[in-house]
Amino acid sequence: MPRESLLELICPAGSLPALKAAVDHGADGVYLGLKDNTNARNFAGLNFDAKTLAEGIRYAKAHNRKVFMALNTYPQPATLDRWHTAVDKAAELGVDAVILADAGLMAYARKTHPALRLHLSVQGSATNYEAINFYQERFGIRRAVLPRVLSLAQVENVLANTEVEIELFGFGGLCVMVEGRCLLSSYACGDSPNTFGACSPGHAVRWEQTAKGMETRLNGILIDRYADNEKAGYPTLCKGRFEVRGETYYALEEPTSLNTLDMLPEMLRLGIAAIKIEGRQRSPAYVAQVTQVWRAAIDSVKSAPAIFASKPAWTAQLDKVSEGSMHTLGAYYRPWK
Repeated sequence: MPRESLLELICPAGSLPALKAAVDHGADGVYLGLKDNTNARNFAGLNFDAKTLAEGIRYAKAHNRKVFMALNTYPQPATLDRWHTAVDKAAELGVDAVILADAGLMAYARKTHPALRLHLSVQGSATNYEAINFYQERFGIRRAVLPRVLSLAQVENVLANTEVEIELFGFGGLCVMVEGRCLLSSYACGDSPNTFGACSPGHAVRWEQTAKGMETRLNGILIDRYADNEKAGYPTLCKGRFEVRGETYYALEEPTSLNTLDMLPEMLRLGIAAIKIEGRQRSPAYVAQVTQVWRAAIDSVKSAPAIFASKPAWTAQLDKVSEGSMHTLGAYYRPWK
């Protein structure tokens, strides 16, 4: 029997202004993190302290919107109390769910705050229903965010074999690695995203104008070189241009954004619980623009799924804020499969 599709719109909140932008433009919920390495977007100038967190939750609740707190890095023995305190704070302030990757932290949350709703983070790397059902049976998770490496047929197989709600990334920066398992940043910087909380941490990033052009480096490693008319991007190993057998190109991944507007009817049919928008590191203006487009699209597909068509104006708006001003369906669409 097909499951009911909530198709909630869950938007990024890297700051209080971004949270308010998401709420004001139609998000059903927001996800956010604290100003430390308990979350996987641990960048200077982002995230919430105790005061802004309380204000953000108050604002969202006043508008009947949900707040999910990402505690999706892996605690280390010397600082375990930091993650426990974060779970306690989330429960105290009344967030709607915590997004976790670490099994030990799930066990703590379930034992200490049994009423707290648990979601499995994309950083948990659950790519099959057996893994998701394990987390449900052991820790009572209610929702799982799938890594962006599965085809839609594989997503359908997961949905057919679990009762756990499934959340999919619908728009934003595309990661070709299985989240939670990537070691590229660790290799370059010596800081694992799973513990430090940031892929390509800011302290290791450098831009330098040279005679050959603008160069971007990560911990001294040359990631890319840009001509005067090119926009210099943020240096990550997976999206760098490298010389391979005498040819320089994007050897691992081209800078492009995931955009699944065309797949909304299928996602509705499958019973997807939520569409997640990537971008806690992006500006409030980005959040507002993307949220507004996706709110209109989701409302449209829910009202008339049989005749839904993605409007060119929506795609044009999203392309303005896409990486490389390009978009792709990513792994969801594999015609050769």
